[in-house]
Amino acid sequence: MIFSAQAVKLALLSGMAGLGTVSPPVLAQRGIMNASKTPPTAPRDVASDTWVATDALGRSLPTHQDVGPPRAGKVVGIFYFLWLGQHGTQGPFDITKITAHAPNAINEPENSLWGPLYAPHHWGEPAFGYYLSDDEWVYRRHAQMLSDAGVDVVIFDVTNQLTYPRSYRTLCRVWSQMRREGAATPQIAFLAPFWQPARVVKALYDDFYKQNLYPELWFRWKGKPLIMADPQLLSPQALAQSERVPSELRRDGTLGQIFRASRPFTAVGGEFPTWNEASSGVTLSLYRLNAEGQLPGRLVARQRLQNVRDNARTLLELPRAFSPGTYYLEQSDPQGRIGWWSQRGGNDDEGRAYRDSEVAEERARSLAIRYAGEAAPTPLIETQNRPETASPVAVDSAQRRAILEFFTFRKPRPDYFGGPDGGKAGEWGWLDISPQKIYPQPDKPDGVEQMTVGVAQNALGGELSVLSNPLAHGRSFHDGRQPPPGEQDFSGRNFQEQWDFALKNDPEFIFVTGWNEWVAGRFPQNEQFHAMTPVSFVDSFNHEYSRDIEPVRGGHTDSYYYQLVANVRRFKGARPLPLAGPPRRLTMDGDFTKWRDVRPEYRDHRGETLPRDHAGWGNAGRYVNRSGRNEFDLLKVAHDADNLYFYGRTARPITSFRDPEWMLLCLDTDGDPATGWQGFDFIVNRQVLGATRSTLEKSSGGWNWKAVGEVQLRFGGNEMELAISRRALGLDSPTRPLRFDFKWMDNVGAEKDLLNLYTHGDTAPSGRFRYRYDTAPAVGKGKSPGNAS
Repeated sequence: MIFSAQAVKLALLSGMAGLGTVSPPVLAQRGIMNASKTPPTAPRDVASDTWVATDALGRSLPTHQDVGPPRAGKVVGIFYFLWLGQHGTQGPFDITKITAHAPNAINEPENSLWGPLYAPHHWGEPAFGYYLSDDEWVYRRHAQMLSDAGVDVVIFDVTNQLTYPRSYRTLCRVWSQMRREGAATPQIAFLAPFWQPARVVKALYDDFYKQNLYPELWFRWKGKPLIMADPQLLSPQALAQSERVPSELRRDGTLGQIFRASRPFTAVGGEFPTWNEASSGVTLSLYRLNAEGQLPGRLVARQRLQNVRDNARTLLELPRAFSPGTYYLEQSDPQGRIGWWSQRGGNDDEGRAYRDSEVAEERARSLAIRYAGEAAPTPLIETQNRPETASPVAVDSAQRRAILEFFTFRKPRPDYFGGPDGGKAGEWGWLDISPQKIYPQPDKPDGVEQMTVGVAQNALGGELSVLSNPLAHGRSFHDGRQPPPGEQDFSGRNFQEQWDFALKNDPEFIFVTGWNEWVAGRFPQNEQFHAMTPVSFVDSFNHEYSRDIEPVRGGHTDSYYYQLVANVRRFKGARPLPLAGPPRRLTMDGDFTKWRDVRPEYRDHRGETLPRDHAGWGNAGRYVNRSGRNEFDLLKVAHDADNLYFYGRTARPITSFRDPEWMLLCLDTDGDPATGWQGFDFIVNRQVLGATRSTLEKSSGGWNWKAVGEVQLRFGGNEMELAISRRALGLDSPTRPLRFDFKWMDNVGAEKDLLNLYTHGDTAPSGRFRYRYDTAPAVGKGKSPGNAS
């Protein structure tokens, strides 16, 4: 999140891509309308609140015995960012890697390792790589991880006057598809600009909500879709305002505008900025649209223009007069810098702007047409600044009333300060320093409606500052001070201090900041923020001074994710762990019908083995991952006095047992995360002896295994069963309850990189999570796997 002037600089530097409203035929062409109208399947409950895990710091997740049953009326939202790659993709410039290579670079604005001023810089490398905000594979992973954590709604950052519709529509399309497949996803909502929200609110209403797109994903609060915006700032004048902006044509991209010609014409064009470059060129193409309005239509004229004059009206000359109708004018193949003067805000009655064949953030592009028999072109679409003081000709009172009645509004508080008593009814926060503000319920002042929980804050001495200042409130901030580097760690003390205060006050809604911000613009020292450094980054800087929970490569890796899971459970409660069924003796004969009535069932997410093939950020290259092979679907366990029996069902037929890292089963039998490999003491199928026999191996420390026995194995189609001696596992006590954790993996390579649990092959359950098999009644806090006493 970058405020006002900084957002403008970033936008002008890069040119904005986006997506907005489309005519119904085009929506149908892209499958958007059908997606919204297809009812989602009832969610397939994977019972992630019963999963157990221990993070990299040795902290185990609380379970039902620690936090109690699920609590009604408790909601968790998380700040979510749509801007990755939408402000240019130079680099990536990774601050952590730059400062590791050149420790004094933070004091050297001219150091060549830095990207340009205001250009986005990553504070670190995400576990999923330097991804872009239209990577569908990433959106699937996010939905799974956030749902597993118990997050109910993602709140999109649109505070910088940009709604990033291309990003949010991609996310909605993917999440809606997941719901039709039976998967759970969070809901969605938006946080609008604090001081001038009107243009953004109107765009979201016109382009998304009014179109009834993906209503199954809308987060509703008090009966209506939630939007964090100040309704007092939605005057007719504010809703009618517009802004003239230069939209830059990107290499391999297109810019376009639909228009209607009312009579025959001989030329058409627009005003094209070249940023003072004299040798800029572009190809203009004209298409005629059919009755369905599908883009791009039928090509009717094309011309290559060279040495385009900066900001001049430039026309595509036609070979003859073209008849009236609906057309699409498109720029492509830029030479040098060139763009198209466009307009954000206002209405799009004249036509609609496009970028890369998708509806654009800008509502219209300048366009002039020369009608047959006339010497001079006539402006058809004029882009202009219409300030808030202008006459509200574009928005009538009925439309304003419709917007005000459609949403539940909560006024967002921009500042981090004020303490617990600083919150007012009807307001919500997004980030605070400790102790956080308490926002009361509008109809019940003594009730707590909302509070925030943040990972870090760009605050210093009671003022808004920059996270590149080493005295700012980093991840290790606690008890009123930021510790020096030697006392900083990855335990999330700032995060936990804020969670503790929120849990004590027990609001209805907790707003967590944040999930996937990842980048910040580079600013000079003379900018408006307090305590700027020679090289300044406002909202993110490095592992300590950043506020993302999404796992990162290096540093704290995935520890903040499990800290989030733990605290969401403390806030919302959790269901009891599934209890094992009665003892039964099973024969490993390949007849899988005997497993039908075995309970409990352990379920895994579906769709985790889909391939990834998507461009990364700039020089990061393309991310291609086809490691998905056997996709786990349903797992079961049974036992008798002598053996443990395991069953696995996959989405498709199981591959050859000769495949590497094939259908691995990991077992934690002693409940000690410090023993074995990541706490797992035994592994099966690392050394398969044949189609009916496999090896049980015990860890001698880390990923070092020694054979200790054989395992009976059968598989056919998409099912597998195996039997393991309880004595070989040390779980053969006839008097003690049986309790252990287990996990399945296929083609993951986790021994090489633990983050592969999130990216490669398939794991059941996801990430560091495990299933627990338990024959004992619920016990008190502190009991662990094994033969519990």
